[in-house]
Amino acid sequence: MTNIVLHLSPEQCREVEAAYIENKVERNAPGVVFSAKLPDVTVTIYRTGKVMFQGAGAEREARRFGGTRQRPGTQTSMVLKGDTLPENFSTLSVIGSDETGTGDYFGPITVAAVFVPKDQIGRITEMGVKDSKQLSDQAVREIAPDIIASCAHSLLILRNEKYNALHSQGYNQGKMKALLHNQAIKHVLEKISPAEPDYILIDQFVERETYYGYLQNEKDVIRENVLFSTKAEQLHVAVAAASIIARYAFLREMDRLSSMVGLPLQKGAGLLVDEMAAKILTRHGEETLRSISKWHFSNTEKAKKICRNMQA
Repeated sequence: MTNIVLHLSPEQCREVEAAYIENKVERNAPGVVFSAKLPDVTVTIYRTGKVMFQGAGAEREARRFGGTRQRPGTQTSMVLKGDTLPENFSTLSVIGSDETGTGDYFGPITVAAVFVPKDQIGRITEMGVKDSKQLSDQAVREIAPDIIASCAHSLLILRNEKYNALHSQGYNQGKMKALLHNQAIKHVLEKISPAEPDYILIDQFVERETYYGYLQNEKDVIRENVLFSTKAEQLHVAVAAASIIARYAFLREMDRLSSMVGLPLQKGAGLLVDEMAAKILTRHGEETLRSISKWHFSNTEKAKKICRNMQA
């Protein structure tokens, strides 16, 4: 039997769970937080962030989330293999691309691409630009408008209605993100033309081969001087700037959706989100909840269960 093991972030684990929610099976083994069974593969997520694919279809399914080809009968620990960057990379002219919202039940996926030429790196850094995960939401709200006013950029917002429609057509989050990143980068290249960046850096979420596989039917796929790396926000200020703009757009969209339902929507996909989804389901109905959420996440069924228990 082929076993493939990926070590993924909490956000990536939620993406795996969402992808297989319709195939979920109950499994009470120690440390297991989610399990799904397909005809030729079993997928198990552990509390530690380990995700195991077992069976004849293990390779196929693991590749959806960054796994690479393995010999039958092997078990491996796998991480995304990013590109080796030039030693002076942080001083070069770069388009950086990043996204947020993929692991949140409520709200959109937002993707931003930002161009920072080498002669503007110091000025952008002085604004306090760094990885948005290291900044408070208030700081993001304060810094983002300055970046938007100063840098050539592109911002794309995949709202929930469109997200759910794409998912129902068979698109997973990886494909959605690849399409958005490619489009945002293309927009920035058009804005700065005839100038060109030294490199384009994408905050990596899948292997290069998988990324371009998602784009195989698209026109105008950007390939030249494109690099991939995890934690890319720490490698060039352009990616950090993109992460802030993407987060800013996500927060503003969450503000809008919160006003719509009359509740301050919870971020993430935990228990508090389940409870809030149940309140929205009770007060506004299924159509409203669907319009502000990633409907296929397991939070939907958990919210329905909470409502049933309240009515019992």
